[in-house]
Amino acid sequence: MTKKRVHIQRRIDRARKHLHLLVEKHGGIQHPAVIKQSMVLDDLINLYNRDIAQEKKQVE
Repeated sequence: MTKKRVHIQRRIDRARKHLHLLVEKHGGIQHPAVIKQSMVLDDLINLYNRDIAQEKKQVE
């Protein structure tokens, strides 16, 4: 795993933990802060997946 991907994975882990805390704090998934954090997490996961796809294209 590349250093970049390790960094992204750490950011994903922190974002996921923060999301869980927000869900507990606000009592569900409908609160705007929870939705916003979910979008942050989605963006990080997409970044991670794009990095994997880019690496695969370079290998081909």
